Amino acid sequence: MDPQGNITINWDFKTITDVYTVIVSIHNYQLYRHIEPPGWKLSWTWSGSEVIWDMKGAETTEQGNCSTYRGDTIPHSCEKTPVVVDLPADAPYNAQAGNCCRGGVLTSIVQDPTRYMSAFEMIVRNPMRSKPSNFSIGVAGYTCGDPVNAPPSKYRFDGQRYTQALKTWQVTCSYSQFRESDMPSCCVSLSAFYYQSIVSCPDCSCGCQGSPAASHEGQQPNYLQLPKAKSQDEPISPVVMCTQHMCPIRVHWHLKSNYKDYWRVKVTITNLNFVKNYSDWSLVMQHPNLGSLAQVFSFNFQPLFQIGETNDTVMLWGIERYNDMLLQSGVSGNVQSEMLLKKDPREFTFKGGWGFPRRVSFNSHDCIMPSPDAYPALPNGSPRKFPTSAAVHQVVFMGLSPLVLYVVVLLL
Repeated sequence: MDPQGNITINWDFKTITDVYTVIVSIHNYQLYRHIEPPGWKLSWTWSGSEVIWDMKGAETTEQGNCSTYRGDTIPHSCEKTPVVVDLPADAPYNAQAGNCCRGGVLTSIVQDPTRYMSAFEMIVRNPMRSKPSNFSIGVAGYTCGDPVNAPPSKYRFDGQRYTQALKTWQVTCSYSQFRESDMPSCCVSLSAFYYQSIVSCPDCSCGCQGSPAASHEGQQPNYLQLPKAKSQDEPISPVVMCTQHMCPIRVHWHLKSNYKDYWRVKVTITNLNFVKNYSDWSLVMQHPNLGSLAQVFSFNFQPLFQIGETNDTVMLWGIERYNDMLLQSGVSGNVQSEMLLKKDPREFTFKGGWGFPRRVSFNSHDCIMPSPDAYPALPNGSPRKFPTSAAVHQVVFMGLSPLVLYVVVLLL
């Protein structure tokens, strides 16, 4: 759903001598895919005997063997293949560079245009024979190409003047979910006001019961015995609630109401992972009526224009300091919102599963959908354009039984 999205690395020369200064910037040009903690780890292989003499805004994980250098000052890194990590937000001021120090986290360009880029500055010693190679950002699923010559980057000097790099190299990194993992990480369940049952996630969507990552069914794990990360750079092994689908994330689409000119959907995202919070999460959904989305409650949203004027995809994400953090499994381990959509009389119907999404992804991972023949079906004899739910709600308020309610629905 984001065919043009990529991560671009700019390698900008401020000076070109035997000791030269480079500004390296990492830009996340993906609409909805972001880099989560522990963040990016940029690496490359030098073509010759280059060393990093000094660095601001980031640091290498290893200094390497610098025994050939004498004196009080030695290089920051002598590694042939240095691995560079971002500094935290509270890094000392004299260690910072412009647009640095975000802990390696990059938001998507739609979600937060102020935090989709990170940069650092380094001083390199010894002449560079040719371009570095073997670039990697150290995040699963991404593959980077070789550096190519690009138009020099420009920098704003003050309100009315720009300076530019003497030379710019550019590296493009693309993402593939199949490179990251062959196992899905989320699934979708469905329900509707006219249907008494819930269509659950397909069995074994993300794994099957009995896997090492599963907790015991119906039991909360002992939090003191949950796995801990060996270091800040290493993700924690998941511990997922034991379910039929074994997905750490479940997205539920509930077709809630049907009015004269609008219809309403409730979306709930539930975290079933006991050891992981999802910060700056995002949800992307595809449905032919999303181009007529009138209002979203308690989530941010942005339409994603796909092909020409076709607008059937929307991105949702949390409101800062309210629900932008999806907490680990438990009482507070869910976020929810409602969407109000304006009816298009040319295509609106609840027949044939039209009222349910075509595609859903959470944090850029495609979710497993139920089979179309399992979607909540209209009661037999219902018209193509299902009656408004106001009458149904009125019957509910009268306290009638579900059986009577079902008969009333058939007669409406």
